[in-house]
Amino acid sequence: MPSSQPTASPFDLPERLRRKATSALIGRDEEQFAAMHAALTSERERVRHRLDALRREPAAAGQRALERDLEVQQLAARLRVLDRFGLDACIGRMVDDAGTVTYLGRFGLAGPDERRLLTDWRAPASAPFFAASGADPMGLTSRRRYRWRAGRIVDYWDEVFAPDGIDHSAALDDESAFIASLGASRSPRMRDVLATIQTDQDAIIRADSRGALVVDGGPGTGKTVVALHRAAYLLYADPRLQDGRGGLLFVGPHRPYVDYVDDVLPSLGEEGALVCALSDLVPGGADAPAETDPEVRRLKGDARLVDAVAAAVGLWQRPPRRTVAIETAWGTLAIGSEEWAEVFAGADTLPHNALRTEAWERLLDLLEARVGDERGGGSADDGWGEGWGDASRRRDDFDAYGAGWDDDESVREALENDDELRTMFDRMWPLLDPDAFLRGLLSSADLLHRCAPYLTDAEAAVVAAAGSSWTDADLPLLDAARRAIGDPKSEVRRRRARREEAEAQRLMSDVVTDLIAADDGDLRIMSMLRGQDLRRTLAQPAASDIDPLAGPFAHLVVDEAQELTDAQWRMLLSRCPSGSLTIVGDRAQARHGFAESWVERLERVGIPRTTVATLTVNYRTPEEVMAVAGPVIRAALPDANVPLSIRRTGVAVRRGRRRELDGILTAWEREHDEGTAVVIGDPGFAPRDRVRSLSPELVKGLEFDLVVLVDPDGFGTGVAGAVDRYVAMTRATQQLVILT
Repeated sequence: MPSSQPTASPFDLPERLRRKATSALIGRDEEQFAAMHAALTSERERVRHRLDALRREPAAAGQRALERDLEVQQLAARLRVLDRFGLDACIGRMVDDAGTVTYLGRFGLAGPDERRLLTDWRAPASAPFFAASGADPMGLTSRRRYRWRAGRIVDYWDEVFAPDGIDHSAALDDESAFIASLGASRSPRMRDVLATIQTDQDAIIRADSRGALVVDGGPGTGKTVVALHRAAYLLYADPRLQDGRGGLLFVGPHRPYVDYVDDVLPSLGEEGALVCALSDLVPGGADAPAETDPEVRRLKGDARLVDAVAAAVGLWQRPPRRTVAIETAWGTLAIGSEEWAEVFAGADTLPHNALRTEAWERLLDLLEARVGDERGGGSADDGWGEGWGDASRRRDDFDAYGAGWDDDESVREALENDDELRTMFDRMWPLLDPDAFLRGLLSSADLLHRCAPYLTDAEAAVVAAAGSSWTDADLPLLDAARRAIGDPKSEVRRRRARREEAEAQRLMSDVVTDLIAADDGDLRIMSMLRGQDLRRTLAQPAASDIDPLAGPFAHLVVDEAQELTDAQWRMLLSRCPSGSLTIVGDRAQARHGFAESWVERLERVGIPRTTVATLTVNYRTPEEVMAVAGPVIRAALPDANVPLSIRRTGVAVRRGRRRELDGILTAWEREHDEGTAVVIGDPGFAPRDRVRSLSPELVKGLEFDLVVLVDPDGFGTGVAGAVDRYVAMTRATQQLVILT
């Protein structure tokens, strides 16, 4: 819960920092925080009161209902942020050449006199706070950053940009706020580092969102931090992501990563993004195990196999290209090739099953209209048109449906329930199940040859023999099949809804008939109920569930992108037609190799416009650890971008035997009241409260105070083994232990 100090100073500096607690240094801050406290209290009550009023408001319809729902969502989000933060929403302040002091926060805040108390960190006016440097102060004379703990300021740091480098209202330190923050203990969830964003990182965060931006950097360079802050910035500043005109999807490599970063965006004042693991994009995909056969992974990771899925779907689409005679209860109706083309129009834009539903309705419309035309031109003696055969037989057929001669609804119902008509339609455009369809494709070498002719006989045989259980390599293909085919249950729901609709229409028809019969007024107002528009005004079929991760999204952020196959890229790009992406990765951390440049790689998967921003400073991993990890990756990849560490802990990398594991962890837990540790490479290790057990593949993107590697030589050989060892080592922020 946010802190509340209506009168007391928010500063709670330890004894060693008493020199920084003088009124000359913090007096102005204390006045500002008192005004902020009052404004926060008032704003919280105002939002809560308005939200309660809206929720008590009687149900509305139309535009007012939409406006009310949108306002409720916005106010609820605002209240969550206000309840989460108090004064600690303020991250720092800056003073410009004119002496104007601007306080920056996670969100904007104004006082009762409309005086700006907090400027949102994403606003253009806040940019100098993050971007100013000694070489380019951007009009600032000083900058102050706060460190908060439990709603109290426990330290702050000043940087001075005055020409003489002296400012007696600033408390200068030998160590910057950023460097000091790096030594803090890690928690089970990533914390935002908003107050300590560096100049090179801020430039990436605020970069234009058109096209693709690659954030390339080695371990500890802050790639993920930058990506998360950029997501929050774009949600605030980019109109394409606002007011329902798009959204932002943040995709991470695996579920532990998502759990780790999931709280960062709300802490930055934004809840408008979806965060998921790559496997979450396919419903049920989170349970798919990793594909262990490298040849199967290579073949299924080829984007051309995604194209083969679409080609295979086309084999099941057989609209007639000639005139077809259709026997009905009213005679033989001839449907020409042009009419069939109109019935099945839209195959390039709609999923197979969705088009099937539309095509069936179009066919019924066409036949119903044709029946109406024929009946309207029939002779006076029997009511049927020429060529309709024996009228008594047609009457018998039609009466079998229990309908009257002039009931247009019964014509459509009869057509809807014509088994021969439906069987013929099913041959033209069958209902498909995407999962069964894909299993059939992947298990048939002959069908693979037909739809993916680039495969050799041996390659097709490898794919066909891979087995029917889905692995992570199948997910892009399964996603493509589901998007190309659609939900097979939707037609079942539609049929059920049509039966219910037909029953409701019959009931309404009876009610209307009774009302008309009982109407003895001169104007015969009830006779207007004969209008078909009124008689067909019934409840619409229930909509199927919508997958929130299906897109389209206005912007996509992809972390650990160096691991993606071409097929996985196709799965992602199908959700972002705008091509607006933030791509985060490190070529040296690609387990399966990354020989191309980023531009070459992305051009190959269909991203033509790419800008690359490189981060080269390792803020997280101590120099002692990088001295051991660097040679490991350079032995396999001589051109690896190994970042330069800027901090030392004085703790050397420790080596020992596997039997020492329990003692090392027990001693660390005893000596450290907070922080997190991880054991990598020992599947049998049972996790503890602050000690996790993970495989090398699942530690990417995470960080821990203590990292213990168990038998790292057993991680494998070649590039994959070297990358796993390198990634595992560089998760450490304080100490690395290697046990053999």
